Amino acid sequence: MVKTIENALERRSMRAFTIPGLVHHPQDGFASQRLPELAYVAWECIRLDNAKANLASETLTALCEFVGCVVSAGPKRSPDERPYVERFFGTVASKLSSRLPGYTGSHPRDLRRALADPKGNLRLFVSLDELDELMAYSIATYHGTSHIGLNGVTPLEAMEFFVRERGQLLAWLPEARRRTLCLMQSAQHCRVRGYLALGVRPHINLLGVRYTNMTLASSAQLIGKTLRVYVNADDLRCVRAFFPDGSELGVLHAQGAWRVMPHNVTLRKEILKARSSRRSTHMAAEDPIDAYVRAKVAAAGRSRKAASDAARTLRLLANAPTAKTPTGPLEPDPIQATLPPPTMGLTNAVEDEQPTEAVRPRTLGIGTGQTF
Repeated sequence: MVKTIENALERRSMRAFTIPGLVHHPQDGFASQRLPELAYVAWECIRLDNAKANLASETLTALCEFVGCVVSAGPKRSPDERPYVERFFGTVASKLSSRLPGYTGSHPRDLRRALADPKGNLRLFVSLDELDELMAYSIATYHGTSHIGLNGVTPLEAMEFFVRERGQLLAWLPEARRRTLCLMQSAQHCRVRGYLALGVRPHINLLGVRYTNMTLASSAQLIGKTLRVYVNADDLRCVRAFFPDGSELGVLHAQGAWRVMPHNVTLRKEILKARSSRRSTHMAAEDPIDAYVRAKVAAAGRSRKAASDAARTLRLLANAPTAKTPTGPLEPDPIQATLPPPTMGLTNAVEDEQPTEAVRPRTLGIGTGQTF
C-alpha cells in the first residue's frame, strides 16, 4: 500500500511496451505526464475500503502524517459511497480483465468464465509482466478517451482545463518530503558495528550484507549506536540511514559485488540461502548474483522444477530497476567534502582498478581524531 502511495505522488514517465501493438497515442497518458506540475500533488481526502492493508497503522500513518490528507474508510458493503473507485474497477473489469484468458467471472455460472477458459493451453496465459503493461496501457488509454459525462472531452483535457485555465488551487508535497518518500515505510533499526583492531571500519549489517559510506566509515564514535534504516525492497544496492533524532546520515551502499547488480529482497534471500549450502560454497569467492544465476541456468535442463526455478530467477532479475533509492539532499554534504578519498582497507570493498605491481600493506587510518 505504501508503494502505491509513492507511485501516486511521483511523476510518471512514458513507458516503452514490449507487447506488439501497444503504443501510446498523443492524447493518452497519465496526469503527471501531460501536466508536469501535477507531480507530487497531495490530495485532501482519500476514500478507502475496509481491507486490512488499507487500514493498517503503517498505511494510515503514511497518509495522515506524511501526505497530510484525511482518510475516509466508508461503511462496509456500500459501493455507492465510493462511486468513482467502483466505476474505475468496473471499467477495468469490462475493458481488460474479462477479456483475458483465465477470467473467473463474477459468479460460478458466469458465461465469460467458460469463454475465457484456456483449456490447458499455456501459451494463452498472460504473465505478470504482460499484465502490468496491459494495465498501464488501459489506464493511459482511458485517460485519453472522450466521455459523455465530461461533455465529450477526455479526462486529461478536463484536468488541463481546471488546472491551467481555471487556476485550480493545488497542494504540493513539500520539497523536503519529496526526497524522503522512503520515510513512509517502516524503519529497520540497525546497530553500527566496527572492529578497529582488525581494520574493519564502522558499518551496518542488513539482510546478510554490509552497508556503509564515507561518513559512517570515518565515524568511529558511532560504533554501538543504532540507526534507522529505510529499505527499498526492489533495489537493495543502497539504503537510507537516519539518526534517532531524525537527522540524515546519508545513503549507505552495499559492499562487494552486491552494489553492482540491482536485485530485490526475494533474490537476495535466495542467493544467501544457496551460499549457506555445502554445494554452493564456491559462490562466496565471486559475484554472488552472477554465480547464482549461472548455477540455476546450468541446472535448468535436469528437471522441470529446476527449469521453473531458473525462469523465476531470471524474471526477478529482469524486473529489478536500475536505481530506485531516492537521493539525499540536493546540496553536497559538508562532512563528506572534507573527508579524504576512500582507502582500499574497507572490508569487501570493490576496487576500481587492479594494482599492476605488489603493494606493501599499511596501517589503516581512522580519521576521527581519537587515539586507540
